[in-house]
Amino acid sequence: MPTFFSEICIRLKCACRIIAAPLAAALLASLLAGCSTVKLAYNNAPELAYWWLDGYLDFDASQTPRVRGELDWLLAWHRQNELPQWIALLQKAQAMAPNDSTPAQACELAQAMRLRLLALAEQAEPAGAVLALTLTRAQLDHLQKKYAQVNDDYRADWIDKSREAQQDRRYEQWLNRSEDFYGNLDERQKKALRQMVADSVFNPVLFDAERKRRQTVALRTLRTLGALGAEPGVSASEAQQVLHAYIRTVAEPPPGRWRDQQEALWQESCRNVAALHNMTTPAQREQAVRRLRSYETQLRELAAAS
Repeated sequence: MPTFFSEICIRLKCACRIIAAPLAAALLASLLAGCSTVKLAYNNAPELAYWWLDGYLDFDASQTPRVRGELDWLLAWHRQNELPQWIALLQKAQAMAPNDSTPAQACELAQAMRLRLLALAEQAEPAGAVLALTLTRAQLDHLQKKYAQVNDDYRADWIDKSREAQQDRRYEQWLNRSEDFYGNLDERQKKALRQMVADSVFNPVLFDAERKRRQTVALRTLRTLGALGAEPGVSASEAQQVLHAYIRTVAEPPPGRWRDQQEALWQESCRNVAALHNMTTPAQREQAVRRLRSYETQLRELAAAS
């Protein structure tokens, strides 16, 4: 049920970009890739993650081999420890797919997926903390410029668009994910999907403001860690505590307007996923089972390659 991953990623992607979970985005993308590309994307996740992170942090010659080594190790850990968990989730989803669903069931499955991504983030924390201690002022200035570029792109894609254009974009994204999973949707289903988008509480302005706030906190956190790295006797465990505190605030926002928005989006996604699933035909549900089974087969092959 691919739309779950959208809201999960919103909660975690800022943490991923701060190097605590450098493989999370690449691994997530591989798990959601087309059936023919899952194994290829998964096996190349360390390379994809390295170039993504390098675009944000501009690694120097001494950092590059360390980062590459940690990413390779993290993939090996994930292959051995997390793929079995994902296989179990896919089996559970296969059992659910032929039947109608409830929002509570949808949320339960989504929460299980989210916990798997958090496990990856936490596993990466020690290496992320060590790397953060080595980041220079020039690298953090590079990160700040990258953030500005990303913000400009988001503004062009979302903020500067009319509400109608925003809704069209979200509709096309959801339609593509849904049809990749179920096959072609009929006009009744498309109409329902478009209404769900029209009724959504999604607020791109609020999301933009929150992301910028997180970027500010992330830069402050990394500058603090960089300063700690210049001090004698500072342990990696101290740095990890600082990084962990930041990541937890991303994964579990403090009370306030953004947390309310996140919770509303989460519940909305669960309702919409269940509602759309309940509108699908037996043939579409069979297609969903086949897709899930294909994912499971490929993840089993990946796990067996460890």
